[in-house]
Amino acid sequence: MLLSKYNLKNIHTEQVAVPDPALFDLPEKVLQFGTGVLLRGLPDYFIDKANKQGIFNGRIVLVKSTDGGDATAFEKQDGLYTLCIRGVENGGKYEEDIINASISRVLSARSEWNKVLECAHNPQLKIIISNTTEVGIQLVHDDIRRYPPVSFPGKLLAFLYERYKAFEGSRQSGMVIVPTELISDNGKKLESIVIELAHLNGLEEAFIDWLENANRFCNSLVDRIVPGKPDEVLQRSIETRLGYTDELLIMSEVYRLWAIEGDEEIAETLSFARADKGVVVAKDINLFRELKLRLLNGTHTLCSGVAFLSGIDTVKNAMDDEQVRQFISDLMQKEIAAAIPYPATGEQRMEFARSCLDRFCNPYIHHQWLSITVQYSSKMKMRVVPVLLNYYALFNIVPEFMATGFAAYICFMKAEKKEGDKYFGRLQNDLYLIQDDQAAYLYSKWQNKPAAQMAVAVLTDTGLWGQNLAALPGFAEAVQEKINDIEELGMAAVIDPLQSKKSIA
Repeated sequence: MLLSKYNLKNIHTEQVAVPDPALFDLPEKVLQFGTGVLLRGLPDYFIDKANKQGIFNGRIVLVKSTDGGDATAFEKQDGLYTLCIRGVENGGKYEEDIINASISRVLSARSEWNKVLECAHNPQLKIIISNTTEVGIQLVHDDIRRYPPVSFPGKLLAFLYERYKAFEGSRQSGMVIVPTELISDNGKKLESIVIELAHLNGLEEAFIDWLENANRFCNSLVDRIVPGKPDEVLQRSIETRLGYTDELLIMSEVYRLWAIEGDEEIAETLSFARADKGVVVAKDINLFRELKLRLLNGTHTLCSGVAFLSGIDTVKNAMDDEQVRQFISDLMQKEIAAAIPYPATGEQRMEFARSCLDRFCNPYIHHQWLSITVQYSSKMKMRVVPVLLNYYALFNIVPEFMATGFAAYICFMKAEKKEGDKYFGRLQNDLYLIQDDQAAYLYSKWQNKPAAQMAVAVLTDTGLWGQNLAALPGFAEAVQEKINDIEELGMAAVIDPLQSKKSIA
């Protein structure tokens, strides 16, 4: 039995709540560019939850704006799909299966552009959401009179121009536009591109005034791992338990965050935010960006070399290893949390840190450490160096766990084989690919400097880090000591003695 609106009456299991038929009569309030799993696992999850609580009371029109994929499954299943939430919350196992009923219909931009433009005439439609990948928010000299325009900003501008004409430029007809693409200031960047494109298309000044003053482009930050479709064995097991098949079934972790920059007026339009603490509408979302960048991403980066060189392949397996788990926990909670270069309360830091540790333990997410080392050098500079500098500014002592992370980075970047423009390190008898723009540079360093001088050679390079990290009191010496130990004893042997060296505030 395929999941569909007609077959809902035949689902008799308590494993999943069947949507109330009244949900299908709710008006369309959201236009969403993108049909991908991140959107279905996060924004669409929040909207569905709010609808079921009687808060938002609006459905979503999906616009499939690329040629990839197939919208047939959405049609066959009336937009319904199952979201299987799996993971760890507050240290305990968490499982929940939800039939999402938030999607009204799916329109193809290529073949149904006229229907997309018809949505602009709907007075209840107030919100536009997008996730067209980071490449989607770029200026392309697009003609918005094409059917459809080529780029996402072109399509968005064409839709807004249709909206402007449909409601004769009334201020009340403006939209709240929330991109979720993973770039900083995504809302403001999209707004500037759309305005520039309006000028390039020679659109009238009255429309540009409406575009700038009646519409609200909001920066936003999304954070949830949504792997998407499970493997065939797990999917079959889930479908057997639920009693139906679902071509659109996806999985996600428990943790969810959608931070949206906006005022009370925007919060009122985005009323679905009241349904879940994972949606935050605030005037400044930089705190959430900093917490994620430092505690989640920064910890991942600093621990990637440590765990990989210890012979551990995934984040979950690292959390199953007592010594590595303790290293990760201490690094995150005692050094990074203490030195985030942004105002945050201790409670905010520790709550986010605890949620990160839960996420690392998720048995359903197989996050490879080797994947995390891709562009290792730039990640260290962007995610870690600001925290290191702030740690010294606050405490002026060596952060032992960060020093170990830097030593592991330098040792990981030791290439022992070169094939063309590819560089390979060696762990025991196995080669691993170093995917980093600085691979050739670090290869040269290791070729021309003895191991006992590598810390100073790398840390003094202002081109690599933006400043001389060896000038930090005692840091180069601590990093070098750990490099020596890694080279002599191996990474796993270095972590355990570290537990007795906690000179951490």
